[in-house]
Amino acid sequence: MSETPTPSGHSDALYDQAAQTALARIEARIDQWLEDDVIDIDSARSGGMITLTLPNRTQLIINTQPPLHELWLAARSGGYHFRFAGVPDGEGRWPDTRTGEDFFAALSRCASEQAGKPLQF
Repeated sequence: MSETPTPSGHSDALYDQAAQTALARIEARIDQWLEDDVIDIDSARSGGMITLTLPNRTQLIINTQPPLHELWLAARSGGYHFRFAGVPDGEGRWPDTRTGEDFFAALSRCASEQAGKPLQF
């Protein structure tokens, strides 16, 4: 019996590991910014979702979507979907399903726009 194909073509376990790594990377970056007094961002995690609240009270919400093998980003500029594309370099790749933009590039862009200062995840 063969395995059921997944949306990304990768195993659920690999998707889950990459998604958890991505969320941990976001949390580590926020912790570093707080420690270095770069910006005061509140980070709240609930399962596969992280809500980032910026000083101006705008939010960014990152949510895992296991059935689709995606990460979703909700920002003031809109909603974005990023499908897991494997782990070629030890870290997951997450291209936007419409534009191909990298998840961390889009997150950095949206966070910078909303914070009014350059932020790089």
